[in-house]
Amino acid sequence: MAKQPNLSTYQRGIVNRYYEHQDTIYLSKLGELVGSVALATTEKDKDKLWKSARDYLTKSKIEPATVAKVCDARDAKALAEVVAKLGRR
Repeated sequence: MAKQPNLSTYQRGIVNRYYEHQDTIYLSKLGELVGSVALATTEKDKDKLWKSARDYLTKSKIEPATVAKVCDARDAKALAEVVAKLGRR
């Protein structure tokens, strides 16, 4: 992260902690998405949720082949398994 002189020490601490815990944030978002994907009723909602799931899986540094396999199949159970495996790391 580039040094930002316009941030106070307190603000810099907040930004640094965000980046330190980014993997936990992504895991939390993915956990929420699993439930939302399973409960989504309209195709528009499902499309949006699966796009978000693909983005968070990619940011979580999951293998691209696994991301493609889970998201292309739109399998909520497979997504839950990947998230569980990610949580055990």
